[in-house]
Amino acid sequence: MAVFAISDLHLPLGIDKPMDVFGGGWENYVERISENWKSAVKESDTVLIGGDVSWATYLEEALPDFHFIEALPGRKLISKGNHDYWWTTAAKLSAFLEANALKTISFMHNNSTLADGYAICACRGWKSPFESDFNGEDRKIYEREMVRLELSLKEGKKLSEKRIVMMHYPPDVGFAELLDEYNVEFCVYGHLHGKNAWNKFAQSERDLLVSADYLEFMPRRIV
Repeated sequence: MAVFAISDLHLPLGIDKPMDVFGGGWENYVERISENWKSAVKESDTVLIGGDVSWATYLEEALPDFHFIEALPGRKLISKGNHDYWWTTAAKLSAFLEANALKTISFMHNNSTLADGYAICACRGWKSPFESDFNGEDRKIYEREMVRLELSLKEGKKLSEKRIVMMHYPPDVGFAELLDEYNVEFCVYGHLHGKNAWNKFAQSERDLLVSADYLEFMPRRIV
């Protein structure tokens, strides 16, 4: 068993919105995701997908994207990104999986689960209060995401002394304090794009950027 991570798949199979309009780095990206994933991930492995999974607006629109993910090897744990407009309540997401026989996919929704002896915890995160356009509404979202991460970490603490967090936004200093408090071993995140994306966020060795284009569409092994 192994744990991999990748985020920002931006799958367009339910609607016509391919990412190759953003440059040659995204050319044939759906095919590259499939080929690379199958070359690296075994059925017994777990893959953390940290948000921005599908361009669909509604959950049913995203079904072709989830069929694509379902067909790939391994167990998949999915958390929310800022473009996942299809995301809904935990009950509706669970019913969607059951109704469509999506057996290898689970959604992270204020909870925690085990993978290879690690407690996997998750939240979306949000933009940093240090950004110049951060406003009062951002503050509400930021604080709500902090609560969600702590709920997930508290549950994860009951499962294992070893913890991995997946976020969509990079963990700023506020989230980093929670990661330190709960002795998180790895924090994987996405949201940032481009070959130089890693340099956009001053991070510790614990924090690993796993945006699909940054990884050249190859899931990154974490443990």
